[in-house]
Amino acid sequence: MKTMNLDIQPIQSWIPNIQRPLIISGPCSAESEEQVITTASLLAETGKVDVLRAGIWKPRTRPGSFEGVGSVGLKWLQAAKKETGLPVAVEVANVKHVYEALKHGVDILWLGARTTVNPFSVQEIADALQGVDAIVLVKNPINPDLNLWIGAIERIAKAGITRIGAIHRGFSKYGPSKYRNEPNWQIPIDLMRTLPELPMICDPSHISGNRELLAPVSQKALDLNFHGLMIESHVNPSVALSDAKQQVTPVDFNTIVDNLILRDTTLADNSNPLGELRSEIDRIDDELLSLLAGRMQVSRDIGEFKKANNLTILQAARWEDILQKAIEKGVANGLSKEFIAGYLKSIHLESINQQTKVMNGEGVVVAS
Repeated sequence: MKTMNLDIQPIQSWIPNIQRPLIISGPCSAESEEQVITTASLLAETGKVDVLRAGIWKPRTRPGSFEGVGSVGLKWLQAAKKETGLPVAVEVANVKHVYEALKHGVDILWLGARTTVNPFSVQEIADALQGVDAIVLVKNPINPDLNLWIGAIERIAKAGITRIGAIHRGFSKYGPSKYRNEPNWQIPIDLMRTLPELPMICDPSHISGNRELLAPVSQKALDLNFHGLMIESHVNPSVALSDAKQQVTPVDFNTIVDNLILRDTTLADNSNPLGELRSEIDRIDDELLSLLAGRMQVSRDIGEFKKANNLTILQAARWEDILQKAIEKGVANGLSKEFIAGYLKSIHLESINQQTKVMNGEGVVVAS
């Protein structure tokens, strides 16, 4: 995937004396001056917060929900910043929000998922940021679209913003799930691979949707070498006006962060087995690719037979039988049902594509 050459400053230069991971915390919504300052003060006392956050304008799914207090909340954040000495961050969704936030001394702006999904909105915000020295974070779009996420980041970068990062807050999915928003970890991993210089922050609150999942989601993000976390905290979550279930008290926030394990990215001792194990992984991957190539050749041969005998490509009963047997065998060998199903569905789709080409008389180029 070809991307722009982005000028991105390392996260260590954003805030003086910052350590990994960067921790952003505060209430989902600013509700009153007392609530904002009390929450901020208690979070600051933990010594584990680098940036305070609070929602000022809340894009709710349906009208009638609490949509934020508006610009008056920025004055409360100013007071919290003065009280704690910590920088503050807010979400902006349009040009007016940008101007208001900057006028009130907000240090970090972030674009929410509902904004990132709309290139017109992102471009208007980017235009408003021309010539501004600000820190801007871009949440993933609601739908799992890596290009849309990258495009939003590129638009902000083209405005001259060099202190820019991404926030992974999960993706919408229809149907039951233990998460509010599916993590789809492969998408932020692909973004980190595509833009390795881009700081990546995880928002476990919006992924989880409930406080019980905050700790494991936060730990997984750190295990994947994310640069930071955004965890919502409220002095009294039970009475919060928005997203009460995913917020924790400052005391519980402190416990969660205190129990996180920060792992090293490299080993100082070179005499370790990691290199040999990775070589073994590479060897197995090569074998898998060779086996898959052989399997696709068999699929093409089957396609030739079906074409000659006027048979349909899809044989639903056989596919269901293959899938169920493979899941049983995979689970028996310590693999998850979800992995086996996803793996086989991808292979099956490629087999169908290969057979379709044969049926349509399209040539299949295979390297010798």
